[in-house]
Amino acid sequence: MKRESLGSRLGFILLSAGCAIGIGNVWKFPYMAGQYGGGAFVLVYLFFLAIMGIPVMTMEFAMGRASRKSPVCMYQQLEKKGQKWHFHGYAAMLGNYILMMFYTSVTAWMLQYFVKTATGAFVGKDVAGVEGVFNAMMGNAPTMILYMGIVVVVGFSVCAIGLQKGLERITKFMMLALLGIMIVLAINSMFMEGGGEGLKFYLLPDFGKMADIGVANVIVGAMNQAFFTLSLGIGSMAIFGSYINKDRSLLGEAVNVGVLDTGVALCSGLIIFPACFAYGVEVSSGPPLIFITLPNIFNNISMGRFWGSLFFVFMSFAALSTIFAVFENIISCTMDLSGWSRKKACFVNGIAMFILSIPCILGFSVWQDVKIAGKGIMDMEDFVVSNLLLPIGSLLFVLFCTTRYGWGWEKFLAEANEGKGLKVAKWMRPYMTFVLPVIILVLLIVGLYKE
Repeated sequence: MKRESLGSRLGFILLSAGCAIGIGNVWKFPYMAGQYGGGAFVLVYLFFLAIMGIPVMTMEFAMGRASRKSPVCMYQQLEKKGQKWHFHGYAAMLGNYILMMFYTSVTAWMLQYFVKTATGAFVGKDVAGVEGVFNAMMGNAPTMILYMGIVVVVGFSVCAIGLQKGLERITKFMMLALLGIMIVLAINSMFMEGGGEGLKFYLLPDFGKMADIGVANVIVGAMNQAFFTLSLGIGSMAIFGSYINKDRSLLGEAVNVGVLDTGVALCSGLIIFPACFAYGVEVSSGPPLIFITLPNIFNNISMGRFWGSLFFVFMSFAALSTIFAVFENIISCTMDLSGWSRKKACFVNGIAMFILSIPCILGFSVWQDVKIAGKGIMDMEDFVVSNLLLPIGSLLFVLFCTTRYGWGWEKFLAEANEGKGLKVAKWMRPYMTFVLPVIILVLLIVGLYKE
């Protein structure tokens, strides 16, 4: 079967960025920045994004483009005879399924919040009232399953249309709309009375505040966020590498995707922090920041329902861009393994994904007392992906690309540097071979220790 390809470089960049841009950027990044002191955290985050995220993404792109296969089959094309690297391909495929088992639910929350905001469900409610709406939504399993089903059907329907006509065309529109909505929301927020203090907190590094929180805590938090925001380690980027031609070198493309991903994360902070300071909302409130505190802000501003609805459209688009990209990964793996057509792979995976996503939703209602190693269902699924599969997978990608026991540095370098654009320099070899694996290993150990 001839490998499908993307129609344009813009499509590749927006699709890859769409995969990276998701809840991690527009939900987790602002509350992490709030908890870890604002500007200083942002500075450390940008540093680690450059030295960790970009190199690993370049390796994923290179492996995908060189193999022209999905993550589950790419090692077989690149490894030496008798090697066992390809076992990681199956773990990567599994990781995409587990990620979607809870990500479909989070996307369903965003869609429901858009509907609730647009229909005025939060109007006139105080903090406790908004919290009550949120808790009632989480406990209503039938409605949650309905919304999750909509997410799954929309995701696989877009992918079923085809790579260029479906996924590329719709993601292009959605990402450009997302960027436009975000800029409008950020400008509105920045001009709120009292918002200047929020901008100061967010954009001016306060190293005294960093010392109060704990320098090590801020560094580890920033490392974690920089690494996980790009969805590295389960082949989510490799798949798009397999769909592109050799016109452009891959370090430059990884930088473009990283800049777009970071731009969305930084812009989400510009939306949230001025609004929080303007209305006296505690910026370190953590995960509830978006679901409980922001609807209160929208209640207090003129045209609040409009701005709130627009914000949750933005959140839904960000979440759906990741859904589309990871579903494509799952479909491509299925097609490579089974030889099925795209439509059949979409239909079978759609049913499987719907069933697999139900336990996460029930974990907030009828199965809320079910614990796995002391964690709820969603927390356990998130832990397996974020703390195990992403860092271990990234470590394996790095070792495979840099050591003679895998693909090897010379082959990686030749693939990554083919085409015009920013190249991987030879002086980077000691860093990528010896330092980068140690940083990822430290992240893995710290992530497990903190649990």
